[in-house]
Amino acid sequence: MDIEQVTMDFEEREIYTVQQLNREVKQLLQQNFPLLWVEGELSNVAFPASGHIYFSLKDTQAQVRCAMFRNANRLLPFQPEDGMHVLVRARVGVYEPRGEYQLTVEHMEEAGVGVLQKKYEELKHKLKLEGLFDTENKQNLPEYPNVVSIVTSASGAAICDILSVLNRRYPLLRILIYAVPVQGENSAEAIVDAIQTINKSKTSDMILLARGGGSIEDLWSFNEESVARSIFRSQIPIVTGIGHEVDFTIADFVADLRAPTPSAAAELITPHQDELSESFQQFESTFMYLINDLIGTQHQAIDRLFQRLELLHPKQTILRKQEHLIELQRRAYSAVRLNTSELSNLLNELTLKLENQSPKIRISEAKMKLLQLQKQIYSLVKTKLQNKQQALHGLARTLDAFSPLGTLKRGYAIASNEMSGQILRNTRQIAINDKISVQLAEGQLTARVEKKSSGKSKP
Repeated sequence: MDIEQVTMDFEEREIYTVQQLNREVKQLLQQNFPLLWVEGELSNVAFPASGHIYFSLKDTQAQVRCAMFRNANRLLPFQPEDGMHVLVRARVGVYEPRGEYQLTVEHMEEAGVGVLQKKYEELKHKLKLEGLFDTENKQNLPEYPNVVSIVTSASGAAICDILSVLNRRYPLLRILIYAVPVQGENSAEAIVDAIQTINKSKTSDMILLARGGGSIEDLWSFNEESVARSIFRSQIPIVTGIGHEVDFTIADFVADLRAPTPSAAAELITPHQDELSESFQQFESTFMYLINDLIGTQHQAIDRLFQRLELLHPKQTILRKQEHLIELQRRAYSAVRLNTSELSNLLNELTLKLENQSPKIRISEAKMKLLQLQKQIYSLVKTKLQNKQQALHGLARTLDAFSPLGTLKRGYAIASNEMSGQILRNTRQIAINDKISVQLAEGQLTARVEKKSSGKSKP
């Protein structure tokens, strides 16, 4: 190659500085590798005074340097440590001063959380479309439950908190505890079995599904599809109190009521005994008012019935008959007096006629006859009055014989049901221990039935 050719080749070369090369490589990486997710194990984690975090992300075959700057790591919910398995969202770049390829991390989470979160969202979306979260499928909770079944860990703090709240608020409540593992292998199956067992027993008014707080992995049993569908199929209302206030599980969405904590769930499912006591006092006041008002109304009705009974009583009928007889007697005496007056007038007329004819004997005879007639008239009138009085007394005795008062005076009594007032005519109208009212000729008494007899004698 001659000198001219060498000079030409040198002039056509594009020569990079190291800085230019690193910058262009960085730009190429950024253009071809957008924001991506990388999973690996932390190593060489460093926390300099600047607030940034530097570390390597590795697996069994390779590693890559990473940087997570202060504005990105200030919201990290955990402290990164060597050996921790994580999932990062990062951009691929180059650290130009050293020409090192690295990841600039914008978000970091413990490995497995992202996978679980994805499964959580997918199941949540699926069940929501099926209607398992719909309000119209929620069951109403009993206002005053008698028996509550608690499905939780027997050794956790949640059961202590729940029992403390229930004992303070509603000590009358009967509590059944179904101890199950609330995390780990087979925990979901145990929860499903407990819900099914409670439904089969049909002894509970409500189910409380509870556990304390924890990570998404700790709470994962309550995100299992089998648990969600078991809650949905339950014929007994289910209340959840799982984790802390910020924790939401699939079970919370399917349940008939979700409480933020186990203690809050215990408060939501029970009334407070002080409130119940106040309600009972109000009910008692209302009940007493209604009873007194009803008693007053019944007293008025009884008074009206007594007034009607007095008008229909045989004694009143007898009094009316007696008044009628007295009136008849008065009329009879008036009639007698009228007849006597007429006879006297007639006698005077005859006397005048006799005097005019002046036959003394005939007059004397006539006077004698007149006196006899007068005596007969008085005798007839007297006899008639006596007959009328005897008939009147006979009628009075007959009325008195048929009068209930007369019957009572002969030693009989009238028995009636004290509650209904019904007159008793046979033993079928009354039951053992019922109270009866017994009306005597003079006075009234109350008795209780201890034994009944048919009244038929054996042959």
